[in-house]
Amino acid sequence: MDSNAPLSASRRAILGVGATLLAAGSAAGAPAKAGGSETQAMGVLERYAGFGDKAAGGPGDIACGEWLEGQLKALGYACERQPFEVPAYEGEAPTLSIEDAQACLIPQAIVVPTPGLTGRLFVPNRGQGEIALLVLPYARWSTAKGEVERRVKAAVAAGAKAAVVVTTGPTGEGLALNTPVDKPLFDIPVGVLAPREADPFVEAAAKGATATLRMAGRSFRRPAWNVTATLKRGAAKTLVISTPRSGWFGCVGERGSGLAAWLLLVEWAAKARLPVNLALVATSGHEYEYAGGEQFIEHLAPKPADTALWVHLGANVAARDWHERGAQLAPLPSADPQRYLLASPHLVDACKAAFAGQPGLEQTYPVDPKQTAGELASIVRAGYDPAMGIFGSHRFHHARGDDLRCVSASLVPPVADAFAQVIERALTKPA
Repeated sequence: MDSNAPLSASRRAILGVGATLLAAGSAAGAPAKAGGSETQAMGVLERYAGFGDKAAGGPGDIACGEWLEGQLKALGYACERQPFEVPAYEGEAPTLSIEDAQACLIPQAIVVPTPGLTGRLFVPNRGQGEIALLVLPYARWSTAKGEVERRVKAAVAAGAKAAVVVTTGPTGEGLALNTPVDKPLFDIPVGVLAPREADPFVEAAAKGATATLRMAGRSFRRPAWNVTATLKRGAAKTLVISTPRSGWFGCVGERGSGLAAWLLLVEWAAKARLPVNLALVATSGHEYEYAGGEQFIEHLAPKPADTALWVHLGANVAARDWHERGAQLAPLPSADPQRYLLASPHLVDACKAAFAGQPGLEQTYPVDPKQTAGELASIVRAGYDPAMGIFGSHRFHHARGDDLRCVSASLVPPVADAFAQVIERALTKPA
C-alpha cells in the first residue's frame, strides 16, 4: 500500500475478523518488538474506526469499551467498569437559516435547545441583534473554555439570545468543542458553523439580516463507564497506563492512534517481567473536561505513594501530517508534529533517547502543571510523580473528517516501543 494514499477501512477488519491483538501478535516468523507490529496497529485502527461516532455513553463508545474488555481479558487482565454520567444530545441536526442559505451546525454541549429562535444576525462590536456570529481566528480549536467562552459571554452581554461560532482552521470543517461535564457553560443556545459554509452568513450578519437558529433535539444525561483493568503481581508499587477512548465523531486520528499504541503497550507490559503491578484505564467522557479521567483518579487509581510511574497516551499520539495548499490538504506518510511529550525531569533524557527521530516527540518537555493539557494535567495536579505522557491536536482534531485517512499504521508501533523503553529503564534501572 502506498503510505501517502488515504487509508480506507476494509469490511473484514471492521467486522473484526482476525483483527485482534493476539491473532496479529502470533504472525509467523516476525520477532516481537515491545511496540508490536504494523499489522496489529492497523487492526486496532480499523476496528476503532468501525465503531463509528465515539460520543461518551453512545453506541460507538459502549461497543468500543466492550471490545477492549475482551482484548484485555485475553491478555490476563482483570477488568472492572467504572460508571458515571455524561451529557448527551439527540434529535434533528441544528440549523442556521437565512433567506437564501441554510447550514447544519454542531450543537455546542451542554446543549441549550431551542425550537426556533428568529432575530437579526450580527457580529459583535460591528452591530446589534439577537443571534451573534462569532468568527474565530485560525487555530486548531478544541475547547469552549477560555477564548470561546469569553467571546460568547461578551455577545450575551451585548444582547445576544443565541450564538453561532465559526471555528476557523486548517480543514474548513466545524469543530466540536470540549466543555465541563456538570452544567452548561452558556445559558443560551450555541452552535458551531463550518468555516467553509460561513461566507453567506458573514455577509448576512454585516447587513443585520434576519436569521433563524433551530436546535430542537433533546438534551439529557446518560450513563457512561471507564474500562479499568489490573494485573496484580504482589509488588509494592503499580505502573498505571491510561488513555481516553471517547471523543467527538469518529476521532480516529485524535483517539484511535493513541488507543492503538496503548493496546500494543499494555500487551507488552502484560508479558514483560516488570517489578510492578499493572493498572490500566481507557476512559469515557473525555469531551467533558476529562470526566472519566477525573473519576478514575478520584476513586480507583492507586494512590501516588503506591504508584511507580503513570504513563498517559492522550490526543494525537500518532496521527498523520498533511501538506496544506490553500484549502487543499494532501496526506503525508509522516506524523503530525503538533504533539507534545512531557515527562518528570529525571525521565527527560531517557525520553529524548527513546523518541529520537519521531516528529514532535523528539523534544521532551519537563512536566509543568501550567503547560500540561488533557488528562495528563489532572494526573500531575493529583501528585503523581514520576509521570509522562503525550497530548496534541492534528489538523482534523474534533472534526467529522477525523477518519482512517488521518492515520498510518506505521506511525503507531514506534511510539509504543519508545514508551516501553522508557518504562523499562525507569522501573529496572536507577534514574
